[in-house]
Amino acid sequence: MATFVGAFAAAPTASAGEADVESVQATRQTDGAWRFDVAVRHADAGWDHYADGWDVVAPDGSVLGTRTLLHPHDDEQPFTRSLTGVSIPDDITAVTVRAHDSVHGYGGAEGTVDLTAD
Repeated sequence: MATFVGAFAAAPTASAGEADVESVQATRQTDGAWRFDVAVRHADAGWDHYADGWDVVAPDGSVLGTRTLLHPHDDEQPFTRSLTGVSIPDDITAVTVRAHDSVHGYGGAEGTVDLTAD
């Protein structure tokens, strides 16, 4: 199991900014695929501005998996969602997780996970 935990000192503000990855837990499953449990923080402001997904990204920039978030999480911050069955080639030893929001797209804090860590 590999883990990234970020440290964020700022509290969410009244106006929602970019979505930040706060923590990532990556676990290799028995079938060789990976499970990602990702905590995202974003000052969701209803359907007009909310964190709407996150990606697992290889070092070359290719997207290995995407978790779509189907609704705002105004009253649940940070919130954690999972994605299973992510296929990662054996030669990739680290991935980055980036969050997306419905207004700014990508751009908030990302998390990089060393997949070789126990």
